[in-house]
Amino acid sequence: MQTPKHKSTAADALVGIWTVALTAFVIATLSFAREILIPLALSALLTFLLAPLVTRIERWLGRIAAVLVVVALIFAAAGAAGWMLTRQLVDLATKLPEYQGNIATKLHAFQLPKGGAFTRLSKTVEELKKELPGGSGAGSPTITQDAGRPETAAAATPGTPVAVPVQVVESSRANPMELMRMIIAPVLGPLGTAALVLVLVICMLFQREDLRNRLIRLIGQGRISATTRAMDDAGHRVSRYLLMQLLVNVTYGVVIAVGLSFIGVPNALLWGAFATVLRFIPYIGPWIAATFPTILALAVTPSWTMPVLTLALFGGIELLLNNVMEPLLYGAHTGVSSIALIVAAVFWTWLWGPVGLVLATPLTVCLVVMGRHVPRLSFLSIVLSDEEALTPAEDCYHRLLSVGEKDELEFVDAYLKANPLTALYDSVFIPVLAAAETDARQGLLDEEQLAVLGQSMREIVEDLAQRPVVEAKTDAAEAPPEPAIERLPTPACSVLSLPVRAYRDELAGAMLTQLLRQQGFPADHAGSKMVTGELLELVDQSDVDAVCISVVAPSTIIQARHLSTRLRARFPRLKIVIGLWGATENLEDAIQRLRASGADEVVTTLAEALAQLAKYSVPLAEMTIPAAIPADEAERLADVLRLGLLDTAPEDAFDRVTRKLARIFDVPIALITFLDTDREFFKSQVGLPDDLAAARSMPRAGSICGHVIASNEVLVIEDLARDRRFSNHALLKERQLRFYAGAPLRSPAGQPVGTLCILDTRPRQMTEREKRLLQVVAEEVTEQIALRMANAAAP
Repeated sequence: MQTPKHKSTAADALVGIWTVALTAFVIATLSFAREILIPLALSALLTFLLAPLVTRIERWLGRIAAVLVVVALIFAAAGAAGWMLTRQLVDLATKLPEYQGNIATKLHAFQLPKGGAFTRLSKTVEELKKELPGGSGAGSPTITQDAGRPETAAAATPGTPVAVPVQVVESSRANPMELMRMIIAPVLGPLGTAALVLVLVICMLFQREDLRNRLIRLIGQGRISATTRAMDDAGHRVSRYLLMQLLVNVTYGVVIAVGLSFIGVPNALLWGAFATVLRFIPYIGPWIAATFPTILALAVTPSWTMPVLTLALFGGIELLLNNVMEPLLYGAHTGVSSIALIVAAVFWTWLWGPVGLVLATPLTVCLVVMGRHVPRLSFLSIVLSDEEALTPAEDCYHRLLSVGEKDELEFVDAYLKANPLTALYDSVFIPVLAAAETDARQGLLDEEQLAVLGQSMREIVEDLAQRPVVEAKTDAAEAPPEPAIERLPTPACSVLSLPVRAYRDELAGAMLTQLLRQQGFPADHAGSKMVTGELLELVDQSDVDAVCISVVAPSTIIQARHLSTRLRARFPRLKIVIGLWGATENLEDAIQRLRASGADEVVTTLAEALAQLAKYSVPLAEMTIPAAIPADEAERLADVLRLGLLDTAPEDAFDRVTRKLARIFDVPIALITFLDTDREFFKSQVGLPDDLAAARSMPRAGSICGHVIASNEVLVIEDLARDRRFSNHALLKERQLRFYAGAPLRSPAGQPVGTLCILDTRPRQMTEREKRLLQVVAEEVTEQIALRMANAAAP
C-alpha cells in the first residue's frame, strides 16, 4: 500500500528554491574560479599522497628536513624520468625514417575495393561538388591526376591549354618576438601552474596540522568531534585511494613496458612511462596510451601481428585491472558507486577540463564523506556513495506496503542466505514493527494498513517456523558478533513470552518463541488481548521457569514495570527477562528502573534474550555425576564403624526427628542416613517408597547425600531436574523428586558420617532461616549420637 501524499507547504517550496539557487551558485563559482581552484585542488591531492611519507620521515629527521627530503626525492624522480624519456624520444626520432616503406604498405592496404558501397558514395560526393559554384561542372578548368602523366599529355588535343596550379605565397617575414611568443607562451602556462602547485604542496606539508585545525574550526562550528571524524575519514580514504592508484599505475606501466619489449615494439620503456602517466586520466587515458605504440607497431613491421598483439596486451591488462584488481584494492576505500564516478567524471571534466577528469574521483570521495558526517549534506552520501539506498528494514517495510506484489518473501529468502534468522528478526522485522506503529500514530498509515502489515509479518513468521533450520553462510570478518548460545539437548528451562500491551509486542514474542523452540526450549507466547490478571493466571497454569516480557516501541517501560512487579510479587522464584526490542536511548536509566521492579535481566535483542535464557537452562548429563571421595576417607569410615549404627533396627529416637522434620518443612520425605564404603544406609525415614524403605539402603554412587559428605556443609538443591549432577538420575526421575536439602551429621572427631535430609516432589526455595533450622536439628542429632557412643563406652 502506498503512503498518502501530503501537500507541499510554502516553506518547503522556499527551501527547494533556495537549494536550487545555492547549487547553481556553487557550480558557477567552481567554473569561474577554476584558475585558482585547480592549483589548490592539485596541491591538496599531492599533499594527501605525500603526507604519510612525510610523517614517517619526520619521526627521525624533524618536519623541515622531512619535507625537504620528500621534495628532493620528487625532483630526483622527475629528473631521472625526464632524462630517460628524452633519450627514448631522441632514439625514436632517429628511427622513424627507416619505417617509411612499411607505412606506405599499410596505407595501400587500406584502399577500398572498387564497386563497393563506399566507392559509389565517393562518386556521388564528387558529382555534387561539380554542381556547386566554382566546381568543375560550372565551367572552371580542372587538373586531373592523369594530366601530368606523359601518356595523357601526348593524347591531349593540340592547342588545348593545360591547367596549371597556382599558389600564392606571402613574402612578409615573421616577427621574431611574435615567433617567441607563439612558441614559449603555451609552455609558460603549465610551467607556472606546476611551480605554483609545488610551492603550495610544500607549504601545506609544513602547515598541515594548522590547516586541518583551521578547517575544523571553520567547517565544524562547534561540532568538533563530527568534523574531526569527517576529515580523518576523508584523509584516510583519499590517501589510501591515491596510494593504491599510484601502485596500480606503476605496475601497469612496468607490465606494459615488459610486454611491448617481448612483442618487439621499439622504445618499450617510453611507452610504459606514458601508460603510467596517462592512466591517471580515467576511462580514456589507457586507450590514448595504447594509440602511440600501436601506430608505431604498424610502421615497424609489414605484418599485422605486432599491432594486434599490442592492442591485445593493453586490452587484456585493462580487463584484468578493471574487473579484478581495482575492485579489490579500491572498492573498500573510496565508498563511491560506479555510476557516481562516471557522472562525476563528466561533471568535473565539463567544469575544469582534463584536470577535472583527473581530480574527479578524489573530489567525489570528499563529497561522499561530507555527506556521511554533515546532516545537511546527507543527500550527497545518498546520491554518490556505494551504500544501499535503503536499509534492510526500510526495504522490507517498503515491500510490505506494496499492494499485491508479495516480493517481501523474495527479500526474506535473499536476506536469510547471508544472515541468520535472529538477525532477520532483530535488524529487520522489529524495526519494521516500530516504524509502522510510528507512522500509524502520525496518520501516515490507517488502521487497515497497519492490520494488513501485521498479518503479513505473522504469516512470514509462521512460514519460517515450518522451514528446517539452515545456518546462514556469513563472512566471519564482516558478520557482527552475536552472543554465544549453547545448544541444549534437553533444556530444563521452560519459557513463556508475555506481550506488554499491543499486537506488535505479541508478534515479537512469537519471533522469540520460534527461536527458542529451534534451540530446543519448551516455549510459548501469550496473546496481546489478555489483561494483566489473565497473564498472571496463564503463568501460574503453565508452571514455567522463566518469562520474557516483550516490549516494542512505542510501548513504554511503564507497562513492563507494572507487569514485572506483579509477577515478582506472585512468583518469587520465577526468572523474569524484559526485552526492550530495538531500544537504544536512555537504556541505563530504563534498565535500573526495570531491575528495581523485579526483573532479573533486561535485553534489547532477541539474540541477547536467547543467550540469557540459555544461562537459566541446564543440559542433561548422560549419567549421574557421583560425589567426590573425601581425602580422609579412611578416617571417616573408621568413625562410621565406631558408631555401630550400620545395619541396625529403626530406633524411636531417630524416627521422632524425621517425623518432626517432615512436619516442620512440609515435605513428604525426611531421612537420617549413614554412608559406608559403597552404600547409603537409611537409619530412619519418613515417606520413602516401599521398596526403598524395605531395602533400607541404596548404592553410594547415585546418592545425593554423598555430595554433603564430600563438602561437609549444608547442601540445598532447589530443582534437581535443573542440576547437572542429578538431571538424569533415574531414581529421582522415577520418583519425581525435585527438591533436596541436607545437613551433615558429624562424629565426635568432626568427620561427616551421615546426613539429615529432606526431599520434595516440587521445586522450592529455602530461606536462610530454614537452612539454619535444618543445621540446628542436625547438630542435635549429632549430640544424640555422641551421647549414645559415650553411654556405650561406659562400664
